[in-house]
Amino acid sequence: MTTKAVWDLYAVDIKRFIFSKVKDDVVTDDLLQDTFIKVHTKLHTLKDDAKLKPWLFSVARYTILDFFKTSKQTIELDDFQEEIDLQSPEHTEKDCLRGILVNLPKKYRDPIFLYDIMGLKQKEIADRLQLPLPTVKSQIQRGRRQIAKGFMDCCGYSMNKKGYLVGEIQEKENCKVCH
Repeated sequence: MTTKAVWDLYAVDIKRFIFSKVKDDVVTDDLLQDTFIKVHTKLHTLKDDAKLKPWLFSVARYTILDFFKTSKQTIELDDFQEEIDLQSPEHTEKDCLRGILVNLPKKYRDPIFLYDIMGLKQKEIADRLQLPLPTVKSQIQRGRRQIAKGFMDCCGYSMNKKGYLVGEIQEKENCKVCH
């Protein structure tokens, strides 16, 4: 499939998705162009055409995240939910992570999002959230522990001696978070 064919099929949907996140026509057009530049350079790496649409939206999503990271704008995690149904019939770690993050208390979710997703320094997060730096540091660590606990409770993972999550994902019916 050519980039032109992909553009003809999905440009309108991708543009609508980008606009729903940035709420600015000019920025939307720029991000759409950036997205399709990435698509053009990496389209040959896509092995399964059935995964084209989810892949496109992932490229767009990461392009938007890069924009927010470099522009230092804020975005709430709740506002950044997928707008299309990309759910696969199988239960994945992404399903669990999404459920865990949604259930994570806001005081932990916001610092983790700003630090791990947007890439801000902890001092910048403390300034932005108007919290003391030690508070931000502890919220990030506590939030990470709750995420790990969520994976252990939901997905059947366990913590090895080095502190890494290990294991295999359980069936969705057994999951307390995703089901």
